This record gives sequence, C-alpha cells and structure tokens, in this order.
Amino acid sequence: MELTEIDDDIEAFLVESYENLNQIEQDIIYIEKTAEQGEALVRIYRSLHTIKGNCGFLPFPKLESLAHAGENLLSSLRDRQLAITPTVINTLLQILDSIRQILSQIEATRHEGDRDYSALITTLTQLQSTEPPIMASTVNPQGLQVNYDITHLNNELPEVSTLTASESSQIRVNVNLLDQVMNLVGELVLTRNQVIQFSTKFKDSSFAATCQHLSLLTSQLQEEIMKTRLQSISTIWQKFPRVTRDLAIAAGKQVKVDMEGIDTELDKSIIEAIKDPLTHLVRNCIDHGIELPAERTACGKSSVGRLFLRAFHESGKVNIEIGDDGRGLDLEKLKKRAQQLGLVSAVAAASMSETEAINLIFLPGLSSSEQVTNLSGRGVGMDIVKNNIDKINGTIEIYSQQGQGTTFKIKIPLTLAIIPALIVTSDGDHYAIPQVSIQELVRLEAQAINQIEMFYDVPVYRLRDTLIPLVYLNQVLQIPNNDTNLEMFSLVIVQVDNYQFGLVVDTIEDIQDIMVKPLGKQLKAQSLFAGATILGDGTVTLIIDVVGLANRSGVTAKQKQLLIENGIKDQDQNIDRQTILLFEGPEGARMGIPLSIAFRLEEILCSAVEKVGNQDVVQSYGKILPLIDLHKVFSHSSENDLCDRIRANLAETLQIVIVSPSSELNVALVVDRILDIVEEPLTITGVSSRPGVLLCAVFQGQITEILDIEAVIRIANPHLLQLITNG
Repeated sequence: MELTEIDDDIEAFLVESYENLNQIEQDIIYIEKTAEQGEALVRIYRSLHTIKGNCGFLPFPKLESLAHAGENLLSSLRDRQLAITPTVINTLLQILDSIRQILSQIEATRHEGDRDYSALITTLTQLQSTEPPIMASTVNPQGLQVNYDITHLNNELPEVSTLTASESSQIRVNVNLLDQVMNLVGELVLTRNQVIQFSTKFKDSSFAATCQHLSLLTSQLQEEIMKTRLQSISTIWQKFPRVTRDLAIAAGKQVKVDMEGIDTELDKSIIEAIKDPLTHLVRNCIDHGIELPAERTACGKSSVGRLFLRAFHESGKVNIEIGDDGRGLDLEKLKKRAQQLGLVSAVAAASMSETEAINLIFLPGLSSSEQVTNLSGRGVGMDIVKNNIDKINGTIEIYSQQGQGTTFKIKIPLTLAIIPALIVTSDGDHYAIPQVSIQELVRLEAQAINQIEMFYDVPVYRLRDTLIPLVYLNQVLQIPNNDTNLEMFSLVIVQVDNYQFGLVVDTIEDIQDIMVKPLGKQLKAQSLFAGATILGDGTVTLIIDVVGLANRSGVTAKQKQLLIENGIKDQDQNIDRQTILLFEGPEGARMGIPLSIAFRLEEILCSAVEKVGNQDVVQSYGKILPLIDLHKVFSHSSENDLCDRIRANLAETLQIVIVSPSSELNVALVVDRILDIVEEPLTITGVSSRPGVLLCAVFQGQITEILDIEAVIRIANPHLLQLITNG
C-alpha cells in the first residue's frame, strides 16, 4: 500500500474515532443521571466495537487492546451482570480520556506512543469480577448532585439501527477544499455583480433575462456552499456536560446546565476560534461564580447553581451568552486586587465607572482567587479569552450584579459570509453597511437640514417626533470635506442594540450581495470596519461596523440622555402611534401598511417579471417571489393583467414592497409609487371601505386605506395562504 494511501486511511480513522468518542461521552453522562440506560449502553458498546474493529486494519495494537477491554466491561453492563456505580462511570470516562490520548499521539506522529495502559486494562478486568450484579442509583463519587437540563440535546435518544443507504452515501471532504470552493463562489458572486451592472447599459430583454437567470443560479450555489461550511454550535456545547460534571465534582458544587439555541449555526472557522474561550468562561462560572451549596442555602438560594448558555443570531452577528446565578463580581474587591498587583493606581481605581471596574477582569495577571488551585488563581485566562475574541473581530461584554450572578455576552461578526449590504458614498469613496442593521433611509433637503439641532453636544434630527442622533461618516473617518454648502444629503437610520442613530452620507446607491473578506493587519486595529469586499466595478470597499462607529463617534455615551428625552416626549403623548409605509395604489388611491411587516422596498426591471401558471413571479435573492398587483386586487378595469399593463405603459421598472405576513411566506406588492414612512397618532375615520382594506385612517391630513395583507393575498391567490396554514 502506498504511504499516501496509509495516511488517508489514518485520517479517515481519526475523524470517525473522534466522532464516536463524542457520542460515547454524551451517553456516559446520560446514563449517570437516568434510569433509562439500555439504549445508551448499546450505543457505547457499538462505538467501542467500531474503534476496535478499525484498529484491526491499522497497526495500533495498544488502542485495540484498550478498546477491547472497554468493550468487555460494556458487555457486562449491557447484559446487567454489572452495576452502574460511580466507580464504573469514572472508569468509563478514564477509558475515554485514554483513547483520546492515543488518538492525539497518532494524529501527531502516526504512532501510538510509549504510554503504558496496562494498569487501566487490569482495573477494567477487576471491575467485572468485583462489582455486585445489581443496578445501583446514580450518584457521583462525592455524593454530589449534578443536574443537566439541555434543550434539544439527548432529550430523545435515537433508535439504534443499522447503517442506512442515505448514511452510506455521505462522504468526507477536506476542509481546505471547501475553503477553496468557497473562495471561488465569492469570486463568482463578484463577477455576477459586474455582469448585472454591465447589463443595465443595454436594452436587450433576452440578455437581461439571461443575467437574471445567472443571478438566480449564483445565489443558489452560494447558499448551498455556505451550508457546507456551517456547523451547529452543538459541536462545542456537547462537550460541556462532561466539563461541568468534572468541575462541579472537583469544586464540591451542584450545577444545573440550561442550553438554548443549540442549533445556531456558525462558520467552521469561527467554531474553532471560540471553542477555548467558551470553555474557559464555563470554568469561570463554575469556579468563581456559583457558590458552594451551604453558602447558597444561607443566602436563600437553591443549593443547585444554574449555568446557562444561549446562542442566537441578531443584527448580522452571532450572539453567545454564558452566565450563572452565583455571587456576581465584587467590584471593590477587584479594584483592591488590581492595586495589590500594581495593575492600577489608587487614584485611577477611585474614579472608575462600574463598566471600567468590571473590565479589570481582562487585565493580564489579575485573578480574584486568593489561592492558586488546579482550576484558577494564576491570573491567566480572561485576557486570553478577550484576545481570542478580538482576533475574529468580536466583542465581549460583562454584566454582573452582586449576589445575583454574572453574564458574559459575546458578539461575533460575519467574517466569512455573503450578505446583502447597502452601498453608500462619502466624499467619493464607497462603503458597505450590512442590511440587517438598517431600519430606513431618509433624504434631507435644504429645509430639513436647517432643522438639525444640537443636544448634549450631539447633532440630532427630529424624525417623527423622535430625536435621532447624527453621525457624519466623513468626520468620523477624518476625511476633509471641501463641500461645506450641501443642499441635500442622505441619512441611513441604523439600529444598534436598543437605540438608533442616523449615519450621514453623500449618496445611497444600491443593495448588493457582497463577499465579506477579513481585514488586513493594517486595519484590524480599527474598530470602525467589520471587513472588506470588492464591488462589481472592481473597487475595494470597506464594510462599516455600526457598533464601532457608534462608540467612536460618542453617540453611545450620549444615548442615555437621548432616551430619557424621547421617553418624556412619549409620556406627553399618550396616543396610539403607528409607523406606516405610505404608497400610491390603483386609481391614485392613498394606501398604507404597517412598517413592521414591510421587509424591503425594491425597484425591479419589468423584464424580470415572469409568469408561472396564473401567478406573476420575480427572482429575488435566490428565491422565487410571488408578485401581487394591487390593480388586479382593487381595480375593476378589464386590463388588469400585470404583463399587459407593462406592455401598454412601456415602463422599464416596477416599485415593489416585499411583505412578510408570516415567517413562511414573503410576497411582493406591486405599487404605483412609494410616498413616505410616517409615524402619527392612528385616527380611525371609517371601517373597511372594500375587500382587502382593514380600516381607514388619517395620516398627514389625508384619508388612507390600511391594507389587510392576508385578505389581499386571499383575493389575489388564496393558494399562497396554505404556506401560512401548513407552517
């Protein structure tokens, strides 16, 4: 056999063995805390048998002997000839750790190493002859209870079955190959953007249709390739039950683990980068945060501490929260400790804010533990956690309340993804803003510019009676602006956490799919940018990090006063206010819908409209989007077919409003003209005027028909509503 073939066999063996070990570890933790142990024991036995069998094809006799001894012990447990006791559980975990050691040695040197495991094999043999043949209750070695409550993890154990045809059809692909394919797809997306930009210069409908088809195929390919790199965060979290068990026993504590969002998917590169930081935070919560059972009982708490892990997507970032209900951070103790170690001066400590005091925990060499143990006290860890998060352009924040617990909140930007972004310009340079952060777009002309006020040294604009702080992009980037007499500029209203601010730019161009590429070394220290991309014309464009921009401009620091001012304004107006998107409908009718269900506003080429059966559709962002022409719903004219009207009017573009009446359905309303977005008291002047209208209200002094979206869809094509019903 060729050496390269042997290496390939070893790589495949290692991958499969590590997968088996992960499943074994979950099952061992499971049988420790439940009486339903039969299926889990069978799975552990089969996994060990697989590892032993694979060793027969490769020169790893030491690993084969250890797996065989473990297999014999599992056989006795499975046949109920042996009791499941704390000693047995610890021995099974020791087998697991020993196999991992051998696999690590094989991975590094292609040999098993010189470590001797004969003593462990002897212990396994003795256990089978000394343990009583009855089933014992599940208690850990120190009599401490360790609870696990893991959402969607081992709640229902899968049935043990033989290998199916679908499982055997799967293949393993090298990650480097996926990286190359991903890069090629990114370049294809950029080329697609160039072709579409090029197609707008020609009035050839066939060429435009071909470009639209190319766009659809590229989007679908991009979406599928992205899926191959995404991994569930469970690949990290499945290790935490074992980690929590061992740490709780070592520290003499009782811990309950809650996990939410275990199906949240991240890019593989991010998974690898955050594995160690998350593990360290879990260790910190158990060692420093959660108190001993007696201490918790004395404080009126349950003797069982709670450790929670939560993951979700928000504002284009992956949010991960890890926290406990323990003692919280003692800020005065932290300050004194930092002074004792010479990390801060007494004057600096006395003038620190609460946030600054909490962030002392990130200083190298600082530890709140008075004694050095095998778990903590050396003053290394939290600074490394922060450095590792910083390397992937993430942020970590700490929220703590003494006596109630501490929560670590991590936000990780998309460093390897293809996302829709708004392209804007400032002083001739292009910048990209992720669409998920954008609330709305506002154009300010000369009269409106004069309404900009100064509030707490921050320029603000009163938008629908709400003070919106303004950030001038060119000023934050320190770009000299020669044009001081602007008669018009644009605002991009951006959402950051729980507040909004307006980003002042020169022009707003278009929304494009962009390939997010990591920044070079020269720009990594800049908190203003989350990455870079290449536009269709070949220019390199920086992607703005809206959180970093808000912090750099000082908006975040002043936001508390602005929120108070806006809160006072809201209290003075105890009237039901609604934010409504206004547009012109058939026969000049003034219509509106709640902005909360309006997903996106677009202008599409008429040539992009296609007909499938009786339904007009358009391809948008890799999906087939149904079009609902309001003329067909409300007009009594015989010429209400959308394609006929397009031909009759010789129009080049259509304005559409993409609405989402439910998470399962998106449709596009074809409107005559977008008018405005307003937030005014809702004054009902009449009930439904005709089918498809929910009510009539007065906005900007004019009667407006507020549409009932589900009723409109029912009139246009009731088949579409089945998606909502089935969902």
